[in-house]
Amino acid sequence: MPSSAREILKKYFGYDNFRPQQEDIVNQIVSGNDVLVLMPTGGGKSICYQVPALIRDGVCIVISPLISLMKDQVDALRSNGIAAAFLNSSQSFQEQQAILESCYKKEIALLYVSPEKLIGELTMITQMARPSMFAIDEAHCISAWGHDFRPEYTQLGLLREKFSNVPFVALTATADKVTRKDIVKQLNLRNPEIFISSFDRKNLSLDVRVGVKTKQKLQEIAEFIDVRRDSSGIIYCLSRNTCEDVAQALKNYGINAAFYHAGMPAEARSKVQEEFLKDELQVVCATVAFGMGIDKSNVRWVIHYNLPKNMEGYYQEIGRAGRDGLPSETILYYNYADLLMLNKFAAESGQSEINLEKLNRIQHYAEADICRRKILLNYFSENLEQNCGNCDVCKNPRKHFNGTVLVQKALSAIARMGEKEGASMLIDVLRGSRKAEVIEAGYDKLKTHGVGSEIGAIDWQRYIMQMLNLGIIEMAYDEDFALKITAYGRDILFGKSKAELTVLQPLVKKEKSVAAPKAERYNQEEELFNRLRQVRRQFSLEEDVPAYVIFSDATLQQMAKERPLSPSEMLEISGVGEFKFEKYGQVFLDTISGFMGSTGNLKQKGDTYLETLTLLKEGLTVSQVAAKRKLHEMTIYSHIANLYVNNKIKSINALVSSEEVETVREASRILNEKTALKPLYEYLHEEIPYHKIRLALAVIEREELVN
Repeated sequence: MPSSAREILKKYFGYDNFRPQQEDIVNQIVSGNDVLVLMPTGGGKSICYQVPALIRDGVCIVISPLISLMKDQVDALRSNGIAAAFLNSSQSFQEQQAILESCYKKEIALLYVSPEKLIGELTMITQMARPSMFAIDEAHCISAWGHDFRPEYTQLGLLREKFSNVPFVALTATADKVTRKDIVKQLNLRNPEIFISSFDRKNLSLDVRVGVKTKQKLQEIAEFIDVRRDSSGIIYCLSRNTCEDVAQALKNYGINAAFYHAGMPAEARSKVQEEFLKDELQVVCATVAFGMGIDKSNVRWVIHYNLPKNMEGYYQEIGRAGRDGLPSETILYYNYADLLMLNKFAAESGQSEINLEKLNRIQHYAEADICRRKILLNYFSENLEQNCGNCDVCKNPRKHFNGTVLVQKALSAIARMGEKEGASMLIDVLRGSRKAEVIEAGYDKLKTHGVGSEIGAIDWQRYIMQMLNLGIIEMAYDEDFALKITAYGRDILFGKSKAELTVLQPLVKKEKSVAAPKAERYNQEEELFNRLRQVRRQFSLEEDVPAYVIFSDATLQQMAKERPLSPSEMLEISGVGEFKFEKYGQVFLDTISGFMGSTGNLKQKGDTYLETLTLLKEGLTVSQVAAKRKLHEMTIYSHIANLYVNNKIKSINALVSSEEVETVREASRILNEKTALKPLYEYLHEEIPYHKIRLALAVIEREELVN
């Protein structure tokens, strides 16, 4: 076991250096001090407790809210060669006892457990897994002021009193000042060092689109996805019905989408999540229920179909994109109907005052005509001196105009209707509508009836939102959202003040999928990256883990750029540790060297298979072919499987027997599994090796093709 934090970081995680603040946090924990860590999603919070867990004697108990999140983190740790496990209700008593026994024998370094499980079985768990430290993930859940309060977290304060000799680290990606203080208080942390990292995720572009109609919105989103067919994303919706409707609409466009919300059976939710994590599903349309359980590093975009409830939730949700640090996109759609619905939710909530204020802040962000990142970071008490250059406002600076007359028309109509109508009726009156409800109320007789007919209904909505945001008018939530004129608004109405409005941006043009010439679309680096992704996917199927657990997109992109050809060069790639190199490195090296060829020129995709076929026809064994081509034997077996399925090899009976094929066939039928090797390997009690399972599946696939 390496002794220093930096040696551990390199050996197990493949990184030469810590990110800012990580090393200081690790040192504080190793020294036995309590710590509160505020770090953005994708900022490297896990490293902060995983490294000290490998230094301190005992078991690091990690308290995590979701079973799915625990499983992903444990899979990722194991893929790095770190002994980790989790306890949850899906395991049998015997399985749980075996895990605790391993903890007692010091065979496990990190144990993940839910708060209710830990508190419910505290004595047994802590006696067997003698804690070296406690890490409380998603710590904002303990605070009633936080955006995702969870009652089961409130008992965790007892731990600090009971275990006075070990350090506690609380970690969260979103917490304002009030929530931070409450976390420290609720967890009884002892003089904790508080580390607040920058919340500036520079790799995320920020885009807000206001007043887009439903039909156009769906078409825009479909076209946005269509030109990003190789990337996955999440669409957040306010309601369960909207999730289902959007997913169905995208399916109608031929997009591989599914919905996810708390009203679904647990099994159905797990299936969607697993398919998304394994890159088998491109798009998930979800409520915020699809949140903390997502630890997928290669989400390339996040769309908010509706305005979020608050800045904390919005920040955490866009943080699902680009966790690997690569450029990623975020889009927020916002209209007046969202505002009405969210105001109703906030006004009727148990903490109406604070929830309405939080809603005002996200509304201010959405309506902003200055750099959005400045507003977002300011909410988390961080100042950005320069404009970010990576939001829609920076890319298309807003222009302003004297909107006094336009505002006076709206204010006059509001006043003449007795300040008792909402925005929908106001717009109808301004546009001169002859709807029955307008005539019945006598509003067609008002002087202001039709004075704004030259402005479209959607644009009036957008101007009204500006007026709300500027404090010219306000909503009376307890009077069916009637619009009221503020003191500032009266000054404008009576000519004492002027109103400056923002020139409306044209609604976003449709994204066109223009097929670029092949030479422009694919350069060598992109082609190699795609080949490496295919290799990664094969490993992920074999081991039944998400692809990013093998290597992140960022690591593969560096491989494609640097093109390492030796073990020492591969170990220089960020994210390639010693354990992962031993497990996967040679196959990736083989892929890179095969791609480059002796002259460094591109090879045709089939070349590598044909070279293997030629050598086999010359009478060489699999091991001789692997040695001659300097490839891993498993790579050669993969070539043989491909060649057999494509009828380039007539028989592979000498490599896999008919009895082995039938055994795999039966296991495949029972498990309903045709690609992943690991579940079949485990089901067959590890009696049939991986390469034979792969060959047996090739026999079965070819039979199905023939029949």
